This record gives sequence, C-alpha cells and structure tokens, in this order.
Amino acid sequence: MKIATAEQMRRMEQATDATGHSYDDMMEQAGQSTAQETRRLLQEYALDAVLVLIGPGNNGGDGLVAARHLHEMGHPVTLYIWKRNVAGDANFAKVQDQGIPTLWAEEDNDLGHLREQVAQTDVVLDALLGTGVSRPIEGLLQGILAVLREQREAVPIAQPAICYPETTTRRPRAHPLIVAVDMPSGLHTDDGFADPSTPFADLTVTFAFPKRGMFLPPGLEHVGRLAVADIGISAALAKDVHLRLATESAIRPLLPRRPQGAHKGTFGKALIVAGSANYPGAPALACASAMRVGAGLVTLAAAQPVSHIVASHVAEVTHLLLPHSMGSLVPDALPILRKEMSGYQSLLVGPGLGQEEKTEAFVHRLLGIETTRAQGHIGFVHRQEDLPESEESTVPIPLVIDADALNALAKVDGWWKSLSGEAVLTPHPGEMGRLTGRESREVQENRLSIAQEAAARWKQIVILKGAHTIIAQPDDETWVLPFANPALATAGSGDVLAGVIAGLLAQGLSAAQAALAGAFIHGLAGEIVRNEMGDAGPVAGDFVAALPEALHL
Repeated sequence: MKIATAEQMRRMEQATDATGHSYDDMMEQAGQSTAQETRRLLQEYALDAVLVLIGPGNNGGDGLVAARHLHEMGHPVTLYIWKRNVAGDANFAKVQDQGIPTLWAEEDNDLGHLREQVAQTDVVLDALLGTGVSRPIEGLLQGILAVLREQREAVPIAQPAICYPETTTRRPRAHPLIVAVDMPSGLHTDDGFADPSTPFADLTVTFAFPKRGMFLPPGLEHVGRLAVADIGISAALAKDVHLRLATESAIRPLLPRRPQGAHKGTFGKALIVAGSANYPGAPALACASAMRVGAGLVTLAAAQPVSHIVASHVAEVTHLLLPHSMGSLVPDALPILRKEMSGYQSLLVGPGLGQEEKTEAFVHRLLGIETTRAQGHIGFVHRQEDLPESEESTVPIPLVIDADALNALAKVDGWWKSLSGEAVLTPHPGEMGRLTGRESREVQENRLSIAQEAAARWKQIVILKGAHTIIAQPDDETWVLPFANPALATAGSGDVLAGVIAGLLAQGLSAAQAALAGAFIHGLAGEIVRNEMGDAGPVAGDFVAALPEALHL
C-alpha cells in the first residue's frame, strides 16, 4: 500500500475527478466509510451517541456525510459546526432534513454547550481540519480542541464492569473515544508535526492512501488505530509514489516455501558472529531467532566462553570457536572464520560483540573497510598487509550488520566506500546518528529522509528501527512498518530482528526481501506478544517464541 504526501493526494484526486468520479462522489464514499468504521467502534464498546465536530472545507463535508449515515444507522448524532458557510451546502441540507440537532461554535458563549455535549457523548468525530492544517491552531478552534482534551483528562479511563465468565469483557477506554476524519486536526500531512492542540485519536479513518505524517514522530502518537478507506481513486495513479506501507498481503509472497520433501540443507545455513563476555545473551537471541524463522542450520562463531553460555540456552546451534582475549574476538580469528565462511548462505555480524579495540579491528578487517575494493568481485576482498597472501579471500555472502559492528564502522571515515555485495544494516537512532554524524534526536526528527539518504549514499539496505520502522533501499523504494509497539522497546529486541533477517537470507531471500519480510515478521511477533502480555513486561525471548506464529500470515 502506498503512502502519500498532501501534494500527491491533491494530484490523484484531481485526476480522479477528471475521469468523471467527482469530488462529491469521493466525499460520499469517504463519509460513508467513516460512518461504517465508527459504527464498528461503537459496537466494539457497546456505545451509541456520536458528536460530530464540523469544520470548513472538504473535511467538514466528509463529517456531514458521516453524520447522515450514522443517523440512518440508528445512532443519536449531534453536530457542532465551526466556521462553515452552509449556504448552498447540499450535505448540510441533507442532515437538516433528517432533523439532526445542530450547534454553532460562534454562538456558544464560553463553549458551555460543547462541554455539555462532550461529557454526554460516547464518540467524537473530528472533522474540523483533516489535511487542511496550514498554520498554528489558535482562537476558537484552539478552545474547541481544549474542551475535548479537558474531558479526556478529567475522565481518562472508564472503570470496566465486573465481568463473569459468561459475559463479554471489554477493554477500559478513554472517554469519549475520538475518531479522526482523514487526519487528526493539527497533524501535518507530510512531516508528522503536531500542533499542541492536536487531539489523540483512538481511530483515524484516512482516505485512499495513508499519509506520511501518520508514521513520523510526534504525529504517530496522535493517530491511534488506522483504517484506510477506498474513495474510488485508482491505485494506478500512485505508480510514481515510492513510499509504501508494509502489509500482510505484500509480505506473504516473500516467505520461503517449505517443500514436503525438504531436508535441513534445503533451508540454508546462517553464520552468526556475535557475543562477548559481557554480552552473551545477544548471540543466544540472534541464533534462536534465525532458527525460529526456518533456517536449516545456524552456527555461532564466537569465543569459547560465549559459546558455552549460548549452548546451555539454545541446544540446536552449532559452534565455531574463535580466538579471543578475555571473551572478546580479536583479528587472529579471521583466518578460521574465512576458512569456514564459504559454506554458509548468510552472515550476521555484530550482536553483543562489544567495543574493545581489538574487536573493532577484527570487524574492520572482516568487512574489508581498510582495503581498496577489487573490481569484478562480489563480496568483500581482504588484502591486509599483516596477513599471509594465502589468507586473501572473497566472501560472496549476503550480510547483516548490526549493533557493535555498526559502531565499529562509524569510527572509520568513508567506511561505506569499501563495502560491496548485498548488506542489510540495522541501526537504531543512536547508531544511525553515529554512522551519519548526527545526534539521535535529529535522526528521530528526520527519520524518513535520513534513512533514504543513507541507503542511497551507502548503496545498501538500511533498516532504521523504532516506532514504524523504516526499510530504505538504494533505489529509492522505501517501506514503513505499520507497527508502533512500546513492548518492543526492550533489550535484545534488535538481536532478534538481526537473527530473523539472517535466517531468511540463509533460505535464499534477497537482501531487500529478507529485510522487508524480516522486519515485518519481527514487528508482528511483537504485536502477538503485546496482545498477550501488554505494553510493559515482555522481554526479547518472548518475541523469539512468537516468531513461528507470526510466520503464519
């Protein structure tokens, strides 16, 4: 599913209107879909009454259509209209013919009537601005939104009824629930900026395509559950839109087939270079994750003390013991690693390696960033002066570079110029900041553009982790995950993701496919765990256990 900017939506709506599917037709579909999604929400919580906040422009028109349909569905509906000229407004005339009670903001001294309505209603439809925000919210509109916020803060959570086994349990809810029409008022469509008055919606019903600002901080906090409604705009009109929302239907065809007559060799071998004395849990999580997504064999290349700990937790992993110093890998490990590497289909480097100087030197030499790249070869060509000529090698293995391997790269200027072959880099905002010379705050504020610029510059696939993880490809194709899950914000979650991607690479997926499918499966496992355990309390091992279920898309 494509993700659009305001200008892209304007062009697509204009082109659709030119085909004969008019703006009025699109508005009717938008309002009807909003009503249907609102009705589902009302039924979910056994609610009834609806207050519709109507503003000027098309967003207010969508709200009027939604109010009419909700009234026809049997729900008590009240309109509260701000700054709308209704002369000649056919949609307003229709709701008046239905006798829907109407209040006017300009006639509501001290907003007393609004306070009374908000306190009594179950759901508020926000059809005030939609994508039409262009300047700071102030004046009467600021007051209207403040009333909504005051009521939510005054009664933040309704007490759930005592439920017996034979009754239907309902989740606690804020009062009233808020449904945003197209966009929460005050949320900027393209950059995710949210005016201080922007309400926090429980549900946003957006039209034709999701909007960029819904997936960028701080705007993503205001969207709530997202529903995308068809309003008759052809998908062909979005052919030049390169930003996509990952969906199950897009991921399902990417997952490896599991033939009935398969053996472990069918599903590939993943080699994971990870761990140190201080961080033995990271390789355990990465190895277990690679196996849980179906890799036929997973080998941990690590120091003996680390392998001993991992073996006690993940019995299925095989081990390649490497030279070390106090549990940290050293450059002397390279000949052993290179000798074995060609027998594997994927290589993950980084989880829990630590940042010892000798370990960073090991990473630099492994990835070839201290050498010039040889023309005509695929992979990483090493010609270190301190290594015998017989140990030169080309390593045509798709790579996942994670955690401390990324930190090691960040210490070498122009490191990306020496990388070749397929690689997936998986930084969190702090690591991305170190790789790009920025503060992590700047990365968070410009997540999309920084991820896209990095992928193009480094000529590799970049997964910028966080709420609505971004997967950016060098060819400008960029995907955004639908998941914003605080349960995933826990130590080891990134190790699980790296292991998942390595496991999928081992099974023959391309780097682009493994990055996208792996990030989605990881996010979906997080949703499964969150639904079972809540936002706080899950640990990374819980996500590993949920991976097989997540694979059943």
